[in-house]
Amino acid sequence: QVQLVESGGGLVQAGGSLRLSCAASRTILSINNMGWYRQAPGKQRELVASISNIGSTNYRDSVLGRFTISRDNAKNTGYLQMNSLKPEDTAVYYCNARRSVGFGDYDSWGQGTQVTVSS
Repeated sequence: QVQLVESGGGLVQAGGSLRLSCAASRTILSINNMGWYRQAPGKQRELVASISNIGSTNYRDSVLGRFTISRDNAKNTGYLQMNSLKPEDTAVYYCNARRSVGFGDYDSWGQGTQVTVSS
């Protein structure tokens, strides 16, 4: 298990950009996947993007071409670059670190950072 702290959220106008950071308390080399999830009021938490320890990425369709996920193992930090933001991107964004084993997954979560996109 690892402690995660998100930062970089805030208020931005539609079309603007933000970069979210996820700082881990220890090495992330053993983390199979790092991801970003978001949750808007009244909605379930949903996957935004994920990246494996070998660089494979996955994005939900609505953010393809606008968001970029990355990880810097030397800095023990993950990032989510968000461009061309839309009001529907407004949510609390959470960093996730997942270690997978044969019988299940072990998840660590950050506290969340608010992203608000105004129209």
